[in-house]
Amino acid sequence: MTKTDTKSETARSSRAPKRTTSTAASRTSRRTASAKAETPYHHGALRDALLQAAERVLERDGLAGLTLRAVAREAGVSHAAPTHHFGDLTGLLSELAAVGFRQFNAAMASSSDAASTPLERALARPKAYVAYAQAHPGMYGIMFRTERLDYSRPSLHEAAEASFAGLANAIGAMRQEQISEDALTLNQGAAIARAWSMVHGFTTLLLDGRLKDILERLPEGTTAERLLEAMLTAPIAVKPLGS
Repeated sequence: MTKTDTKSETARSSRAPKRTTSTAASRTSRRTASAKAETPYHHGALRDALLQAAERVLERDGLAGLTLRAVAREAGVSHAAPTHHFGDLTGLLSELAAVGFRQFNAAMASSSDAASTPLERALARPKAYVAYAQAHPGMYGIMFRTERLDYSRPSLHEAAEASFAGLANAIGAMRQEQISEDALTLNQGAAIARAWSMVHGFTTLLLDGRLKDILERLPEGTTAERLLEAMLTAPIAVKPLGS
């Protein structure tokens, strides 16, 4: 072996440990970065953080993109965290729907409290209903996906019942009578179903873009809110049969 070959071999040998050290350092760096990627939360705060992350994923990626792993990534925690707190996807969706109903109820109560006249109060809740759905279409959608939810969970059951109570009380105020949430007369049930059907149907058509054709035919500047207001206040004219 020549001196040149010996020097080359020595140089290669001296460089080899450096590559090994560099690789080890790189792995350590990646592990450290991975550990830092997981956000530390207090146990109680983690549950709320997961629900907030789930809401962001739902509004951004839709129901199809809402998985336990997606929520964990969004919150920056381990993949096991959502399972630990909610059990499965149904549990997570149910708790998220409960959050939605609470937000929904608060928005309608706030709008009603801010009204100063009987007419404003009558229109406040329906307008807030539609406004919430427009601002949070993902949350609004999951709230009414009964087949994906577990209503035996206390938080969801209570929030949904509070929503119905708010509707029943509003109809009772309009009819100037006390409405029991547990026992309704036929006329009371019809009044509640009529109001809910009208506003929920309007909201669904609006979110699906099915009212666009009507809105385009109305006077320039007519908004969906103005259309809803006209629906709620205009008398229904019915022509006699045979006329």
